[in-house]
Amino acid sequence: LCKAAPAEFTQHARNPDRNVVIGGRNLVLAPVYGPPFVRDVAGGRRYATIADFNKFVKLGYMSKWLHHSGGTVCEPTDIPVNKRHLDMLHAHMTLSDKPFMGSVTEPSRAQDSVDMCKVLFGADFVQQNTVMTSLININSPMTFDDVMMGALKVFAENNQASIISPFIVGGAMAPVSVAGTLTQVLAEVMAGIAYSQLVRKGAPVIFGAFVTSIDMNSGAPTFGTPEAAHITYGAGQLARRMKLPFRSAGSFCGSKLPDAQAAYETSNSLNMGLLSGVNFMLHACGWLEGGLVSSFEKFVMDADQLGTLHHLARGVEIDENAQAMDAIREVGPGGHYLGCAHTQANFKQAFWKSDLLDYKPFETWSDEGARDTQALAALRVEKLLGDYVQPAMDISVREALDAFVRERKAAEPDSFM
Repeated sequence: LCKAAPAEFTQHARNPDRNVVIGGRNLVLAPVYGPPFVRDVAGGRRYATIADFNKFVKLGYMSKWLHHSGGTVCEPTDIPVNKRHLDMLHAHMTLSDKPFMGSVTEPSRAQDSVDMCKVLFGADFVQQNTVMTSLININSPMTFDDVMMGALKVFAENNQASIISPFIVGGAMAPVSVAGTLTQVLAEVMAGIAYSQLVRKGAPVIFGAFVTSIDMNSGAPTFGTPEAAHITYGAGQLARRMKLPFRSAGSFCGSKLPDAQAAYETSNSLNMGLLSGVNFMLHACGWLEGGLVSSFEKFVMDADQLGTLHHLARGVEIDENAQAMDAIREVGPGGHYLGCAHTQANFKQAFWKSDLLDYKPFETWSDEGARDTQALAALRVEKLLGDYVQPAMDISVREALDAFVRERKAAEPDSFM
């Protein structure tokens, strides 16, 4: 059954230039998913609203390193639970033209996701192509609840992609050993994939593994650890053996602020994702406080660092220009390369350059207010939101989406349960 799932597939965006291939040697980066709280330097930690959600979608659209708009970038708690999925999908569809994720919190909401995609792309196109990815979390150890199974069924029968993802917390929801955890991960993923193929042979799926361990003193999850890296590397090998796309890693950290702890843990987590061969990296930017918080400042800090992943993944060129033999001869012993012809021809593209970090001399940095990275990130959030221009959409499609959301909201009373 698992062999029937495709080794790679294309997720279509409403802007064809934004289509992404998931699988093979491709890495697709998507933002944080799921936190009920948000944090910024102005308002601190607070419950997320739909206004916050819309800002994150805009930031994701403006990020040159993010390929994907994601899903529940934060939980808009000011909208009724049974209706907020409509507002979230509407935001992804109208405020961005990148690919996005569907709702999984109830099977009927998964169906709403499919139906809204039919409005956006056309019913025939949706049945023949993948236009949405969803996150199906396994209630580890070895349990699928009826909500996840119901959502998986809806997406599979409509040819839409699902990430089959065990929720691994080593020592709590999986064994403390790497080998034991990988055994459980494989069993859980194979069960979910097999079910999807029973629903519709060839339905696209992604081998997922959300991996963390537990602090045995406090019970809190820990991130960016060597054990998590070992499990992620092993899960990547299992996914490749099964010829399936692989999802894992992200900007994981347990820190309450976008501080040094957050930077260390996030760096470890992002690098292990790249080195393990991840094809779809959810939570690639914005994650804070163990996934409880979407941070505006950390979103742009992480998104900036995703540029290093892009450049690392490019590898090393060894063509005639890269060998630079003429430059070596020109400069000779004791010289310098700043003014040589090769440097002048290549310096603009030679090195990755952060759009955020400060490389200025101390005096300049001090005169400009001695701002730390979080302060610089807050300014960049303001700039990106200020520069945002909504991507164009056919007016008839926009009106149809608006009408769909309006009619579905009117069909049932509000519920915050």
